[in-house]
Amino acid sequence: MKLTITLPFILTLSLLTATGAAQAKTLGEGIAYTWQSFSDKVTTTWNDPQQYDLYVPAITWHNRATYDREHINKYNERPWGAGGGISRYDEKGNWNGLYVMAFKDSFNKWEPFGGYGWEKIWRPVEDRDFRLGLGYTAGVTARDNWKYIPVPAVLPLASIGYSKATFQMTYIPGTHNNGNVYFAWFRWQF
Repeated sequence: MKLTITLPFILTLSLLTATGAAQAKTLGEGIAYTWQSFSDKVTTTWNDPQQYDLYVPAITWHNRATYDREHINKYNERPWGAGGGISRYDEKGNWNGLYVMAFKDSFNKWEPFGGYGWEKIWRPVEDRDFRLGLGYTAGVTARDNWKYIPVPAVLPLASIGYSKATFQMTYIPGTHNNGNVYFAWFRWQF
């Protein structure tokens, strides 16, 4: 099994835990604080959601700089599917969500993905309905070409939203002809 940890995820966790980790006297205390902070956010989101969300996968794009034409021609880039979740905005205005979705992967086979997402939210204009987000998602997926063995994944997360509609996206890093995929979906809050 493969665990994907990216630099944006590490930087995000660093920002999330800067206060508590700075107070920690050892690396172990810093890790314990980070885990406790993550666990508290997931638990609060599960126990006290503010809204229900519909997820609609929109695009899977294989980075043309890392794939040869033969692979690009045979891969699916229309991830038909759907999903659902619950979410909330915390006391700092940041988004927290728990979700599950299923979509057609690059080989046109069904792939489920479920997990927790967190985004730092900015409202850069006067209209408070407009927002930008940057954070991470941590979850589990399973793919046909991996015999549907559950695989953990930690990925960067970004979004642009207005009112109840949000366009979220991630990038799955990889090597030549493997990974390096931009994946995006629409999220509608009820």
